[in-house]
Amino acid sequence: MSPISSSSATALLPVTGRVLMSAIFLVSGAGKLAAPAATLATIEAAHLPLPPLAYAAATGVEVVGGLLLVAGYRTRLVALVLALFAVATAVTFHAALGDQNQMFHFLKNLAMAGGLLQVAAFGAGPLSLDARQGRA
Repeated sequence: MSPISSSSATALLPVTGRVLMSAIFLVSGAGKLAAPAATLATIEAAHLPLPPLAYAAATGVEVVGGLLLVAGYRTRLVALVLALFAVATAVTFHAALGDQNQMFHFLKNLAMAGGLLQVAAFGAGPLSLDARQGRA
């Protein structure tokens, strides 16, 4: 493989990673928008304060954060916020580690947070709005 095609392929890795990581947030946010009553019931069952505010915040973080991650805009900050969100939801909604399904979701959230921390540390890569604005 020539150096030009190798570097072009390498430039695709960060944007591909961002798209793949954002998918879970975008799908989850869309689900919250499609079924607000079910989401509010889940939030209430977790005994979080101010369920409507928690619903709005979670939906906003997932949809807006997912879109910003795809675009690569303010990527380090967005990745950090999404990583914290993933850990918070793991601890709040998936902490029943005796249940194998909940343990899987808990670990999945931690793995997502780990990947997002890599993005926070190393940036969006060359195919991003951050790179166009000199912030990659």
